[in-house]
Amino acid sequence: MRNEKREPRAEPTREPPEERFREPPGEPLGEGPGEPSGLPDYAERVLDVAELIPAGRVMTYGDVAEWLGEGGPRQVGRAMALYGGAVPWWRVVRSDGVLLPGHELSALAHYREEGTPLREAARSAEGHLPRLDMKRARWDGAGPGADGTAHI
Repeated sequence: MRNEKREPRAEPTREPPEERFREPPGEPLGEGPGEPSGLPDYAERVLDVAELIPAGRVMTYGDVAEWLGEGGPRQVGRAMALYGGAVPWWRVVRSDGVLLPGHELSALAHYREEGTPLREAARSAEGHLPRLDMKRARWDGAGPGADGTAHI
C-alpha cells in the first residue's frame, strides 16, 4: 500500500467570506415583513425579554430562548451581540456566570450598581474577576418584571 501511487488531493473549495457570514434564508437582517424598525422579528423579541429582566437579576441565553419558545442560546447570543446595545445587555448572561469577555468591567459596574449577587473569584482565577452568583441572581420570569408581566 505504501508504494502505491496516490491521486493528488483536490484543493478544498472555500466560500468567499461574504458568503459564509450571510444570514440564513428566510430572515435577512432588517428585511423581514412587518419590521419597520429594521430589526428581525426574533431579535426584537429577544430584546423585549432583556428589557423585562429586573435590575439585579439575570437570565441566561438559554433561558431567554426557552422563554420565547424558539431558537437556542446561540441565536439569542447573536441577537444580543448585533442589536443588544440599547437594552440592559448585562442581564443576559452565560449559564456559568462568567462575565461577558471583552465587557467584564462595564458589566461589573452595572452589576454592582444594581446589587446583582456576585461570587468572589478565587485567587487562582485569571484576572480575579468575580462571577455572577447564578443561584441567587437568576430570574425565572415569574413575579414582577419591569412592567409586572411574566411572559411575552
